[in-house]
Amino acid sequence: MVTIVTLGPEGSHTWQAARQYNPDASLLLLSDPAAVAAAPGRGEADYALLPVYSTREGHHQDFCRLLRAVPGLHWVDNVVLPVHLSLGAPAPDGPLEVIVGRAANLRQCEEHLNANLPGVDLIAVHDLDRAVAALKENGRTSHGVIEAESALLAYGLNVRVREITPGIRTRFALLGPKLPAATGYDATVVVTAPLKDRVGLLFEILGEFAARGINLLDMRSESDPQSQELRFFIEMEGHIQTPAISEALTHIEQRVIQEPGAIRVLGAFPRVDMRPKHIRRIGFIGSGEMSQWFADRLAGEGYQVLITGRSSELRPEAMIPQVDLVAICVPISATVAAIGQYGPLLKAPQALVLLAGEAEETLAAAQTHTETGVEVLLAHNLWGPKAATMKDKNVSVVRTPRSGILCAEFEGFLYKHGANISLDSAPRHNLLMGVSQKLPSALALALAMTLEQHQLPTAEIENHATLTSIYTMLAMARIHAQNPRTYAEILACPGEGRRILRDFAANLLKILDLAEGGDINALSARINDNRAHLGEDFLKTAMTQALAVDNILNNRAQR
Repeated sequence: MVTIVTLGPEGSHTWQAARQYNPDASLLLLSDPAAVAAAPGRGEADYALLPVYSTREGHHQDFCRLLRAVPGLHWVDNVVLPVHLSLGAPAPDGPLEVIVGRAANLRQCEEHLNANLPGVDLIAVHDLDRAVAALKENGRTSHGVIEAESALLAYGLNVRVREITPGIRTRFALLGPKLPAATGYDATVVVTAPLKDRVGLLFEILGEFAARGINLLDMRSESDPQSQELRFFIEMEGHIQTPAISEALTHIEQRVIQEPGAIRVLGAFPRVDMRPKHIRRIGFIGSGEMSQWFADRLAGEGYQVLITGRSSELRPEAMIPQVDLVAICVPISATVAAIGQYGPLLKAPQALVLLAGEAEETLAAAQTHTETGVEVLLAHNLWGPKAATMKDKNVSVVRTPRSGILCAEFEGFLYKHGANISLDSAPRHNLLMGVSQKLPSALALALAMTLEQHQLPTAEIENHATLTSIYTMLAMARIHAQNPRTYAEILACPGEGRRILRDFAANLLKILDLAEGGDINALSARINDNRAHLGEDFLKTAMTQALAVDNILNNRAQR
């Protein structure tokens, strides 16, 4: 039989957490956290379980020190438990002068005790069993006890106040001899040795994680008692076995800290969410590359993902009732039809997220074909399925009056992964997409047609191009080298974006009239007017970027 050692008494939250983890385990209850951590090493238990974090109190400061002190023990799993602390006493009523309890429990109840029992003395104890036995034996009816209600009742005490601290959740760490294998939704915890002071050390450590897209869940520092040098405790997403994490830690140890053995892995375990998720399952309508791209990253966040498409065995009609959020990710021209077909199947409180490139007609259809209680959000990602990450990529988000808690959680997923989120209205989104997508696509198409019309080979164009004019050629090549259907969809989609192309065409004719009329003064004035509208800040930043591209193109040409 498995034995788990934890903090007593029977009925306490640590006892409940151990029971929740393994109802059949034999429990060894001790009063001192250091003794709990040391017990597996002495062969007294298979696992140890200790509280590590509370949503009310924060981190338990002694936990890392205890784990560091036991080299053969690793953090291997977690239990998250709602904490309901109550106040009990030997007598059913009467004034209380002293309240005893564990230090962490007293701290969590501090606000309530100060407000309702001002002036009462608080005594923190390690061994609550002994403290309660003493106050009962000595007839101290003016003494109260803070603990879980089940533990108070087991002591034979009267419950004076229930649920002093509602809404608190505590994370308990399970400690064992062997790191578990990766599950796909994991975290790794490391601690550094005391580090010598060096300019930029923390910045460089964080940079190694950021460069590999590793998200940090927690990072704390503490001073070494003897040297007063800092050591860092870091918890990160991902398992130590994954190449990105092992590579980051190797680089930090060898190149940043520059001390072999400076990093010790304290644990690796299935990731836990202290903040409750409102979405459990997400379903995709559309099985293309972009759907799979999002699905992979959502699965990495612990969501269950179902994908449906024309060739999938699972049909959207069967998928929709199983999920909390439905994402439609199909070609622009098919989006409104998909909403009309499947929108009526969604029921409150489900959510519909539209991964679409057109906003006005798409959102109008979504709000027409779904019932009022269904949440609706549009997110237009401005990157393709070849992108490694979302970091620093642009996404246009259009919220609606029906965007609620599920849509906010999806938006939080985009934010967490580093996307640059622009909040737009539906017409504004389409207008801006006219500038950033329709217009470049139309220019590229028209330029290629013009080259064909005049029978100009691309090699000659390149030989006669300046570094500025070659940008247009590169854009033309990029668009024509990819899926033509994608850009045809962009050009044909409806909405405010069409105004951009029409207005551009009209303005181009005005410029041509001035140019063909030889009106240099008018053209110069127009450039100056444009410059004033564009602004010096934009022009300065754009010129810096353009010069950087020039350097790259120059270097490539020289090779």
